[in-house]
Amino acid sequence: MSGLVLEGISKSFNGVSAVDHVDLAVPNGTFVCMLGPSGCGKTTLLRTIAGLEEPTSGRILIDGADITAVPAHKRNFGMVFQSLALFPHLNVGENIAYPLRIRSVGRAERVKRAEELLALVDLRGYADRPVARLSGGQRQRVAIARALALSPKLFLLDEPLSALDAKLREAMQVELRKLQQRLGITTIVVTHDQREAMTMADLVVVMGQGRIQQAASPVEIYRKPVNAFVADFIGSTNLIAVQGSGQGVTAPGGTIPGVVLAPGQTSATLSVRPEDIHLVPVGEAPLTGTISFIRDLGASIETFVDAGGTQIVAVASPRDRAEFRVGDTVGLRLAPESCRVLAS
Repeated sequence: MSGLVLEGISKSFNGVSAVDHVDLAVPNGTFVCMLGPSGCGKTTLLRTIAGLEEPTSGRILIDGADITAVPAHKRNFGMVFQSLALFPHLNVGENIAYPLRIRSVGRAERVKRAEELLALVDLRGYADRPVARLSGGQRQRVAIARALALSPKLFLLDEPLSALDAKLREAMQVELRKLQQRLGITTIVVTHDQREAMTMADLVVVMGQGRIQQAASPVEIYRKPVNAFVADFIGSTNLIAVQGSGQGVTAPGGTIPGVVLAPGQTSATLSVRPEDIHLVPVGEAPLTGTISFIRDLGASIETFVDAGGTQIVAVASPRDRAEFRVGDTVGLRLAPESCRVLAS
C-alpha cells in the first residue's frame, strides 16, 4: 500500500511501555492528527516515525520500503518542533535555507528556494528580517517553510500551534490545512487540542495508554466512537449506564425506547451528545430528571439534569431554549439514532 505504514510499532523506556503495538496505514496526501491526553504516547510515536527514537519492535514503511533502520537525516522528512527551534543568530532567509546549506547547496539556489518558500507562507520580503522581530505567527510560518525546504516526503509537526493565542491558533489551523492541500504532502500533527484535530484532519488518530483507540474521519470519531474513552475524550458526551429491556433499554430516570442491545447483551453504556438531548415537559418523554444547574455560554445554553443519580447535560441554542428553571422536573427526549451503544 502506498503511503506510510506502521506495523506493530512498540517503544519502551527502561521497561516502561510508551507505545504499545501500534498498527496504522496513512495513504499519501493525507492530513493526520494524533490526539490524546498527556502521556498517551503520541509524541513518542511521532518521534519514532521521524527516526528520532528507535522502536523496540515493529516496522515503518514508506511506499513499501522498510525505513525502520534508516537514520533520521536520511528519511527526507520535514519536522516542526513545539519550540520551533529557529536560530536566533540567523535571519529569516538563512533559517529557511539552513537545511540546504548543510547539504552543500549553492548560495544562489538557497536564496531562490528561500524566496519561493517565503512566498508560499505569505512572508514575501521577510528574508533579511531578524527572527527576534517576528510575531509568534510569523515564526511559526518560518519554521514551516524551513521544514519544507527539502521537499519532504512526510511532514511532521509536534504541537506546533500550542504557544499561540486562541485567535491566532485558529487562523494558523486554517492556513496550515490550506498549505497542506496545496502541496499534497502527507502530514502528521500531534496535538492535544480536539478542535484543532477536528478542523484540520482527514484522519484523526485517538491514542490512549500507548495504543490507538480509534483511527477514523472526524465525523466518524465524533458520531461513532468505538468505546467510552473515545466518546468522552472527543467533544462532550453523556455516558449513561443502561440495562436491556425488550425493545428499549432502562436507564436511571426511566426508559429509552428504540435502543436495542446486541443479542446476549444485557447491559451497556450509551454515549449521547448533549446537542442530541431535548428538554420537554414531563409526560412527553419516558426519561425524566430534575434540573440542577443552568449555564448560559452566550452561543449555547447548557442544562444539567439529575436523572436518577446520573448527571445528564443537554445543550441548546438560545433560540431553542426551553423555559425551565433550576429545580424543575423535565422530560429528556433522545432519538434512538443519536444513541451510540458501547460495550460495558
